[in-house]
Amino acid sequence: MKNTLKELIEKNKIREQQYIAQRQAEIDNPLTKDNRRDFLKKTALGGLSLSALMGLSIEDTMAETTKNVRRASAPSDLKITDLRYAHTAVMGGTAILRIDTNQGIYGLGEVRDGADPKYALMLKSRILGENPCNVEKIFKIIKQFGGQSRQAGGVCGVEMALWDLCGKAYNVPAWQLLGGRYRDSIRLYADTPEASSPEEQMKLIKYRTEEQGYTWLKMDVSIGEIMDIPGCIVNQEIFKQGRSQWQGGYMSYANTAHPFTGVQITEKGLDELAKIVDHVRGMVGYEIPLSTDHYGHFDLNNCIRLGQALDKYRLAWLEDMVPWQMWEQHKTITTALNTPTTTGEDIYLLQHFKDLIDNHAVDIVHPDLASSGGLLETKRIADYAEEKGISMAMHQAGTPVSFMANVHCAAATQNFLALEHHSVDVPWWEDMVTMTGGGKMIDKGYAPVPLDAPGLGIDLNEEVVKAHLHPSDQSYFAPTDMWNEKRSHDRTYS
Repeated sequence: MKNTLKELIEKNKIREQQYIAQRQAEIDNPLTKDNRRDFLKKTALGGLSLSALMGLSIEDTMAETTKNVRRASAPSDLKITDLRYAHTAVMGGTAILRIDTNQGIYGLGEVRDGADPKYALMLKSRILGENPCNVEKIFKIIKQFGGQSRQAGGVCGVEMALWDLCGKAYNVPAWQLLGGRYRDSIRLYADTPEASSPEEQMKLIKYRTEEQGYTWLKMDVSIGEIMDIPGCIVNQEIFKQGRSQWQGGYMSYANTAHPFTGVQITEKGLDELAKIVDHVRGMVGYEIPLSTDHYGHFDLNNCIRLGQALDKYRLAWLEDMVPWQMWEQHKTITTALNTPTTTGEDIYLLQHFKDLIDNHAVDIVHPDLASSGGLLETKRIADYAEEKGISMAMHQAGTPVSFMANVHCAAATQNFLALEHHSVDVPWWEDMVTMTGGGKMIDKGYAPVPLDAPGLGIDLNEEVVKAHLHPSDQSYFAPTDMWNEKRSHDRTYS
């Protein structure tokens, strides 16, 4: 018996040596991906064998042979220890969040473009000490502090970072945590801004389609483009006094909801706007879907008149023709037109999408994950819309952090159409992060889904991010201890 046992142990040692050599060869192979190499190193048992039978228990043998293994995380023991931010110059100011833990791993999130980082900082005292892998629990703790549009930026940014952390803790991609993926690549639509001339517009279009390979475009069809052409807008001189859609005082055109501006478009104005779309259609043809947005602030009847003038161009959608809250008006517009309609980039939580979806007030829902509630809530929105026969496109105008969060959510969502990319013309945008699993972030108008990299599959390129911080705040993940203390009782009922 003793000889047989010794022979068995010797054979096992030989097999172990062969196995160790095989693992080492894979580690040394330059074609082995970094995350696979890291996995092999961390999980090497380094000597567990039947030699345990010679005097050590299996527990003792395991303890001895794994004592030098450095585990990346013990998920059940993770605790949030800090929340910091870096305010980048993307889209005029977009803050990247970093949530740190007691085990050295961290998660990246993002406060929506144009939103104040304080929307996230005020949440810090509510999440310190929590296990970041309890994503839904933490979301329920903080979601009451999110509002519509950019007021949801803090809650959504934290939620993104939690999924990144959870994926890293369990060494799986975020899409896997959402239930798995439907696709290996995410179709993108390239936002194309207004141009000063048809020639400049053609240059922007060709760069996207011919050089970058995008197969879906979105353009603005704004009354701002015709405001200086006589006879296009009723009360033109009054409109020109406050013609910006984006900035102005509380009583300005920019802050007056569409039905209340009094702006009307003449038949000549409709013809001029149709010429703009006709020109772009002539450049790109009908093989490429063409979406439209940012028409200006005018009422329901003018929306229908404009939509009917553009119906013949087979647009992919008309976006945000009136404020999202006016779902009955969206329903009226949708019923009157052949062109699909969409809204949703400023809606927070599924509960506020339900009127639009239940009443089929739009043909497509269009959430911005950095406002809608983060990855899981956006998937819930998409799944609810799918049950009602409505598809989902995704609005995105931030840094690569929220972009990749959208990629994972889109991969896990069946009724997904396309994801917006708003920084096609920013040369350093993609360089803000590195793909931890290797490969490209964007390839010929598609975003490859990270199949092996944990979490969101990215890490920050510190040098590039530091070079493009917002002028108003040059700090880079500086301490935020002044936000550690909770000073209110948050329960919303008595």
